[in-house]
Amino acid sequence: MGLENIAIYKKKLNLTTEELSAASGVPVGTLNKILSGATKDPKLETLKAVAKVLGLSLNDFDDADNFMETTAAHKEGENFTPEELDKIEEYKRLLLAARPKE
Repeated sequence: MGLENIAIYKKKLNLTTEELSAASGVPVGTLNKILSGATKDPKLETLKAVAKVLGLSLNDFDDADNFMETTAAHKEGENFTPEELDKIEEYKRLLLAARPKE
């Protein structure tokens, strides 16, 4: 389902599970179950909350194999290197994670 993107982007943003929990409102136990693979089909509201903090969309949880390809397509025509695209996405997530919770 692409849930491995949670761990990937949590690491890229240097977030602990506790920090992700606090920012998303999703309990640490729930996040641990998702991250360990024990929960394979989390609730939609859980995914929305986590996605918002990580700067991801629900589509990013759909297919992990096509994740970077999809991201790169959004920057089509800009001639960015893969490394630059990674940095752009990381910066975007940092900015979004720093937004005050509503």
